[in-house]
Formats: sequence, C-alpha cells, structure tokens
Amino acid sequence: QVKLVESGGGSVQAGGSLMLSCTTSGFIWSTYSVGWFRQAPGKQREGVAAIDSTDMQVYADSVKGRVTISHDNAKGTVYLQMNNLQPEDTGMYYCAIDEGDLPTIKADEYGYWGQGTQVTVSS
Repeated sequence: QVKLVESGGGSVQAGGSLMLSCTTSGFIWSTYSVGWFRQAPGKQREGVAAIDSTDMQVYADSVKGRVTISHDNAKGTVYLQMNNLQPEDTGMYYCAIDEGDLPTIKADEYGYWGQGTQVTVSS
C-alpha cells in the first residue's frame, strides 16, 4: 500500500524558511515522480515543485529561486526547502507520488496523496 506522510509545516514570519518532508513507502516502481502541491483557503490546489527518480526537477514560476526540491532515496524521503516565505505561500502543503519518468506539477497526474502539512506565513 502506497503511503505518504508530510511533516515540517509550521508558522513563520515573512522572510523565514521551512523545510517540508514527505516520507514515502509501499511502492515498487522503478521510475516515479513526487510532487509538492499547496492549497490556500478558497483557492484551487496548485503545483509547487516535483522531482523524479532521475533527479529531474520542475518548479512553478511563483516559487523559482525560493524553493528547492530534493530527495534521499535511502530514506524514501522528498524534501521541499522553502526560503524567503511570503504570506501568499500560506496553505496546506501536500505531497503526491505516481509512477512515471518525468516530473510534473499537474495534480491529476498523481494517484497517491498524503494528508498534508499546514504552512502559515505572517506579514
């Protein structure tokens, strides 16, 4: 059973940093993509960044230069380092995984999702 657990969310002031973690388990695909998504109250879920099993990465334009996605295959964990956070970064952050060899930040490409971790940025 594929399982994803997010952690690392919290409350920070504008300009601060957070590192989110997504611990994955239960899949046996040789190629896969893991994406980070966020959803603010009253808004649609949007893609933030994604990484595939070959370390290819993709970022949303809104976070380029402030966010880095990485993975530790030995730990089965994908990280999202977020710097210079702004109030508009506030939302529930989810990670998702599915089989495939290209990273994507399109939510409908993923069939497995975690429960999310809350990020709140105050001005």
